[in-house]
Amino acid sequence: MTTDRRTILAGFSALGAAASLSGAAAQTGQAPSRTYLLVHGAYGGGWIWRDVAAGLRRQGHTVWAPTQTGLGERSHLLSRQITVETHIRDVASVIEMEELRDVILVGHSYGGMAVTGVADRLTDRIRHIVYLDALIPENGDTAFALLPPGMEAARRKAALDQGAGVALPVPGPDAFPIPAGPAKDWFMQRLRPHPIGTYESPMRLTKPAGAGLPVTYVAYTSPALASIEPSRQRARSKPGWQYRELAVPHDVEVPMPETVIEVLTSVG
Repeated sequence: MTTDRRTILAGFSALGAAASLSGAAAQTGQAPSRTYLLVHGAYGGGWIWRDVAAGLRRQGHTVWAPTQTGLGERSHLLSRQITVETHIRDVASVIEMEELRDVILVGHSYGGMAVTGVADRLTDRIRHIVYLDALIPENGDTAFALLPPGMEAARRKAALDQGAGVALPVPGPDAFPIPAGPAKDWFMQRLRPHPIGTYESPMRLTKPAGAGLPVTYVAYTSPALASIEPSRQRARSKPGWQYRELAVPHDVEVPMPETVIEVLTSVG
């Protein structure tokens, strides 16, 4: 047998093996691999998705969980110059540098700001947007403007009194209604002050929130945080968006990551 013939036969064998694997996956109902990009909320970091990301990866999915500038392991970069555009670029750069496509883009809480901006700029790279109890800005909105009346003033005062006017200080444990225990201790130890410039700077969008893409909004209702309610109302009014409610706490990804995994694998 010649070398060329052996090479050709080996190629057919590899194709057959791949087809067999594909057929086996179909017979067992195994979902095809997806690419998830998870964007954290205020005071957090990519670390908050640790267990969600691990669970998705065990199912064969690709997961990216970047930390936005000034937070988490990047808290040493905290400055007054960080804006919402900084955080949009943090996330968009992952998509561009890693050449990601067909992305399921997920934003939790404040993370809805960056997710909305990224979808506006890189619409053709996104497969589906998932807002997890998240802020939903439109063009010209600031994160402060999306809060209920009176909340902006209270947060600005806290930033002046405790954050040197640079950052929103981390609220106390009572502000995070997840069960007390090791998971909450782990969570609280990693929270960091949030750059106030990201709440003051306006969004610059060329399309309505969602950029015409498939969108799923999941509201967390046990309890329903007041800071998110205006965005929940906006999500309910969006034609074509899927709107769901779950009776779970706002930071459910920490105590019950399997709940978030189930949500994310059910969309798109």
